[in-house]
Amino acid sequence: MTNTPTLPLDPRAIEILSRVTTATLTTLLLKKGLRNVWLRGARPLRAGQPRLVGRAFTLRFVPAREDLATPESWSSPISTRAAIEDMPAGCIAVVDAMGVSDAGIFGDILCARMHKRGVAALVSDGVVRDQAGVLATGLPVWCNGAAAPPSVAGLTFVAWQQPIACGGVAVFPNDVIVVDDDGAVLIPAALLDEMLLLAPEQERLEAWIMSEVENGAALPGLYPPNAENKARYEAQKPG
Repeated sequence: MTNTPTLPLDPRAIEILSRVTTATLTTLLLKKGLRNVWLRGARPLRAGQPRLVGRAFTLRFVPAREDLATPESWSSPISTRAAIEDMPAGCIAVVDAMGVSDAGIFGDILCARMHKRGVAALVSDGVVRDQAGVLATGLPVWCNGAAAPPSVAGLTFVAWQQPIACGGVAVFPNDVIVVDDDGAVLIPAALLDEMLLLAPEQERLEAWIMSEVENGAALPGLYPPNAENKARYEAQKPG
């Protein structure tokens, strides 16, 4: 299987989605019938990281096999090192580590190189190593924690820019990832344009509902709004 080229993401899409919470996106995607879009185990390594948006650049590990998962494999043409050199600026690296929590997929040196290449973030259902060093690189990371052993202690790297499963979610190259303090959410590439239309309006509506709650309004008929409250919202919203 050949690797999928990474498509650019319109700066306007980044601008719009960087103002939309992952919670709002999961609700909108649920309304479209997509229930499984939140990547389990991908938590912010540092609290307060900015909300980020980018195309998914995928990497895949399988269970360690002793003849393949060796320190020598780090020099192979199929290696995390080679994959990092293919990462374009602005992408979000999404790593399928099968939820393995006792082998760090990347450490400080690899994360430093990703940061230097302009990678927006690293997202994984696995763990990193050299946590203090990773944090010092400035690369925003969402993962399942930290562990000292290297990746080859429990994993074999096999491919990049192919479909993966990360945190129980199917991720294809060029899907869009949004990350914030609530975790990582996938927007299928085919639904991006629709989300760009729906998400800002949903945020405006929820801000109006919040203002109504702060003014003492009861929830029934307000959240979600009934016809009367929808009409009030439409009459009051700007523009």
